[in-house]
Amino acid sequence: MENEKFLSISRDFLELLLDGVHNKPTFVLWDGSKILGNKRETEILINYPWSLREMFLNPSELSMAEAYIYGDIDIKGNIYDVFPLANELIEKKFGVKNKVKLFTLLKKLPSRKISYEKCFANLSGKKHSKDRDASAISYHYDVSNDFFRLFLDKNMQYSCAYFESEDDSIDVAQEKKMEYICRKLSLTPGEKLLDIGAGWGGLIIYAAKNYGVIARGITLSKRQYEYARNWIKKEGLEEKCSMELLDYRDIDGKEKFDKIVSVGMFEHVGRENYEKYLKIAYNILKEGGLFLNHGISIRADLFGKSRSSFSEKYVFPDGELLPIYFTTKISEMVGFEIRDVECLREHYSLTLRKWVSRLEKNREKAIEFAGEKRYRIWRLYMAGSAEQFKNREIGVYQTLLLKDKNGMGNLPLSRRSWYL
Repeated sequence: MENEKFLSISRDFLELLLDGVHNKPTFVLWDGSKILGNKRETEILINYPWSLREMFLNPSELSMAEAYIYGDIDIKGNIYDVFPLANELIEKKFGVKNKVKLFTLLKKLPSRKISYEKCFANLSGKKHSKDRDASAISYHYDVSNDFFRLFLDKNMQYSCAYFESEDDSIDVAQEKKMEYICRKLSLTPGEKLLDIGAGWGGLIIYAAKNYGVIARGITLSKRQYEYARNWIKKEGLEEKCSMELLDYRDIDGKEKFDKIVSVGMFEHVGRENYEKYLKIAYNILKEGGLFLNHGISIRADLFGKSRSSFSEKYVFPDGELLPIYFTTKISEMVGFEIRDVECLREHYSLTLRKWVSRLEKNREKAIEFAGEKRYRIWRLYMAGSAEQFKNREIGVYQTLLLKDKNGMGNLPLSRRSWYL
């Protein structure tokens, strides 16, 4: 009898909540009964009598995300259908009478009766201190190399790929990205290249093998460091490649580099440290050297507003996105000349969709390597990020910076050599 009562309350709540909503997947209650939506290839499974209460009693992006992370609900089918629904519900104006009805219905549902182990980041210390940054990086990147290998390409590139066609495989598109970066940097044999935030080492290995440079990478992730060192040894590139477990703030300023690259790292630097980060790059770059900075940005009108609580808590603790005008301004202030700025927003949305597809196809192995909660977090975060890139809430830019005091530049007059 009690179960029937909770089913009836949940149906009444959903019908009132979804009244007039356009982007509506099908909802499936725990007894298998359905409330049909107009997007029937996607189903949101309400797994328990308390699921709706947990999601909507104090509604937020975080409460909805946690309902999925901890299994109160499931998303079956096309996960991208849930984001227009969430946006519509957040923007929907409910009258006072309907708000009272919704709240009253939720209060009649039971509280959660299952406890679960929390899996969010729990950092301590001053934000963007060296120790705290190391902990934040470890939380995100030290999940499991086997886990990341399930959805990344063969070169383990965890950043925006470069597509000539939507039909390009992720392996092809990521290799094109690395080639594109090497061409923008005008790499030549014997040059010294530094990769700040080098991940699993794919770019330094590619540059050493294909352009004959002496490539050095640094990372704060112990698992990335170990993976890269083993990969370099396997390739027989110990004389041309090296990877260090090192904070960018601890780079020895005495060593100078012909070229520097940083791909998907400066999001971890933070607004207050961004000038310091660029000054370090400027000081260790030889005169006439190039620095390619590739990173995610936020739209200017969203800058300074509260960031995603889901992302902050479960994905990128202490991560900060800056608008492109801010990063280019600071780049000029420290002495760089800005030679090129390219937006690759559509490429990142496509990259993320391919990652999500690969992750979903490898669901069982992903859960084996990292646990079900981590699988759910990454599926939700990557799909949500793809939508944010698609909707122009965030972007990604490659900025090519030149250190050149005499004004000669010494760069090709044409970009023709960049293109594949």
